[in-house]
Amino acid sequence: MKVLKFGGTSVGSAASIISVIEIIRSQPSSVVAVFSAMSGITDRLGDAIALASVRNMDYRNVIEDIGERHLSEGKKLLSTSDFQIFSGRISAHCVKLNEILEGIFRIGESTARSTDMVLSFGELMSLELIHYALNERVSGVVRTDSREMIITRPFNGVERLDSEKSEEAINKVLPETFNVVVTAGYIATSVKGYPSTLGRGGSDYTAAIIAAAVNAELLEIWTDVSGIYTASPAIAEDAFPISELSYAEALEISHFGAKVIFPPTILPVMQKNIPVIIKNTFAPADRGTLISLESHRNGSIVKAVTAIDNICLVTLSGSGMAGVVGIASRLFAALAGSNINVILITQASSEQSICIAVDQREGARAREAIENEFEFEIEAGRVKPVLLEDDYSIVALVGEGMKYSVGVSGQAFSALGRNGVNIHAMAQGSSELNISVVVKSCDAPKAVNAIHQEFFHSVNRVINIFLVGTGNVGSALVSQMLARTDYFVSEYQTEFRIVGMANSRKMVIRREGITGPDWKSLILTSNRRSDLQEFTEEMFSLNLPNTIFVDNTSSSEVADLYERILGRSISIVTSNKLAASSSFENFSRLKRTAIARRVHFRFESNVGAGLPVIQTIENMVRTGDRIDQIDAVLSGSLNFIFNNFCNGKMFSESVMAAVRQGYTEPDPLTDLRGVDISRKLLILVREAGFQLEVSDVTMEDYLPGPLPDEYDAEHFVLQMKQYDEYFEHQRTQLTARNERIRIIASYRKGRASIFPVRVGSDHPFYYLEGNDNIVSVLSRRYSERPLIIKGAGAGADVTAAGIFADILSIVNN
Repeated sequence: MKVLKFGGTSVGSAASIISVIEIIRSQPSSVVAVFSAMSGITDRLGDAIALASVRNMDYRNVIEDIGERHLSEGKKLLSTSDFQIFSGRISAHCVKLNEILEGIFRIGESTARSTDMVLSFGELMSLELIHYALNERVSGVVRTDSREMIITRPFNGVERLDSEKSEEAINKVLPETFNVVVTAGYIATSVKGYPSTLGRGGSDYTAAIIAAAVNAELLEIWTDVSGIYTASPAIAEDAFPISELSYAEALEISHFGAKVIFPPTILPVMQKNIPVIIKNTFAPADRGTLISLESHRNGSIVKAVTAIDNICLVTLSGSGMAGVVGIASRLFAALAGSNINVILITQASSEQSICIAVDQREGARAREAIENEFEFEIEAGRVKPVLLEDDYSIVALVGEGMKYSVGVSGQAFSALGRNGVNIHAMAQGSSELNISVVVKSCDAPKAVNAIHQEFFHSVNRVINIFLVGTGNVGSALVSQMLARTDYFVSEYQTEFRIVGMANSRKMVIRREGITGPDWKSLILTSNRRSDLQEFTEEMFSLNLPNTIFVDNTSSSEVADLYERILGRSISIVTSNKLAASSSFENFSRLKRTAIARRVHFRFESNVGAGLPVIQTIENMVRTGDRIDQIDAVLSGSLNFIFNNFCNGKMFSESVMAAVRQGYTEPDPLTDLRGVDISRKLLILVREAGFQLEVSDVTMEDYLPGPLPDEYDAEHFVLQMKQYDEYFEHQRTQLTARNERIRIIASYRKGRASIFPVRVGSDHPFYYLEGNDNIVSVLSRRYSERPLIIKGAGAGADVTAAGIFADILSIVNN
């Protein structure tokens, strides 16, 4: 024999009830079916109680709505004759319900007993509908009254199950032979004779009590999800059903937030070793979750990551607690006397503080109870007044496999640390079945996702990207990331999700991600005007794990946001040189902030686009090398201009070609003035370990006259033509000597300088094609022959590749 329990969504409509009937009809042996109230009805009954308690006659409208809903679904399910009988039964229930609520209305308050009486009507009316619908389609259906089977006893002001009397009553009421028995969950009778209930979620408990009493072969709990998940799907979108759990694991998961099963449900079946399976009414073929004495791993040492919200931390502390026997005993006795449940306990080894977690609604009462108990110690200054802190959540890792594995806590804490989630308290039992941490409620979803992605290798690790700048480089980066999506998912279980995107005019933020080739039209047609403050604030409020902010602009306004972004534990990847070439104090502060928040500040593409220049110098210095000299061609745009010029083009034509092909900054005067190359040299020198400011970099003119004050695209080509005569004169000399012009950035003996040089074919910088960069480094280790890095140093694709590589380095770390 099996016991089947069907939840509120399973009986919430005529269509779902038909699915339930098919499930019952398909059973090979006799079943006891336990039913909840229709979804939403218990809440509506609660509304009616609240209205009647304040003498608001609208409670009558609630009764009418509840009756109408049952009749509406009954019309779809029942024959005319049965519907007439059913309609009369529902009307009778509504009359009785109105009488009770009218009594509450007259008194102006509800009691525990009157509340239980009102709430019981949800199950009673639901069972009426199920009974008649089943009778028309299945033979041998017997209806029993669970109030005659489930017996409770008052304890500390609340009703608790009387297991012995309930088992005796169940075996007395249930017929010896039957096909299908239907009964209501949740409702019971006190040994004192008045109606009672098993509390919210009590229908699961009813089914488990019956299953244990009759020694059922299996308890099936039918709901609207395909089992217990590795995390709440509402929080972790990549959560998946757990195939098997032990009783102990299921108890922990249900206690720490999983709403699929009511925590007390496990105990009766565990004592009789009756397996439980959680199934989906709307997908009955799905495997579901089997709960039994033992379970196997689901590919991870952690079975689930759960969370409880609305937690209050209550802390009792003081030097007068150290070494004093009975402090904890008095504290917990005081809480028990006030009927306050303690969810989590942690105590410092110094014995100077005890911190407990309770339901936030109980926080004030808990403080009052503890302060009353320790009134003398508080007045004497031995113990401090109780500290109460609201808006916390408990995040718990559950799994019996953790006891056999080393480093689980460290791995979890590391995942939280990387995402800037601070742990305010923690607890781990000696059984190592559960590791619980207390975090701020605003960080709970991020914490669950971070830990879930850390431990479940079948789950894709999601890297959430917020990208500013969709010009040449930004567009190339987006294209590269989208093109490699399938590769990283299949090979590394890593998904790069572009959540936010902004340019100077528009912005788009989509938590589910911006995908597909139409992303450009998406931002073009967006009705959201670009606002950097709004963009970053929304990034902060989403508080997603594994977030990276990518700056593809040359904007000082964006660079000014870096410290705040890093301070929120968000890594930054940037091709914008303004931050790394700002004052040394600001640059150092950004690096210190990144280290303190355990995030990354990456700017490899600042120098050499996609070339590994910064990384190489950084690694040389970290491993103890000393940089003695740097000589480099760092401006891909200037090198492109002078290569084209030396190959026969006019200087002005060469400049315009560089602009058209995207080799220059958005303002090409930045390149021509040497500002860009000065910033690059400064960044390299700083990474080599030297504290220079931009004012320390000297620049020798290579143009015959001053450049325009501002970039004017319309007149720019005419402005450049004024230099053609000078450079044509230079061409004659260059051709005669087989030389080329190079703009060299150099650091020697504490001096950083930029100057034009004519190099012959015997010079290593002579053979630089197109927009190539070259960096030559002499150091203590590379003292005879320099370390040389050479390759394309400008262009949207290679710069985007450098940014992408920085993103990957963060992911790999």
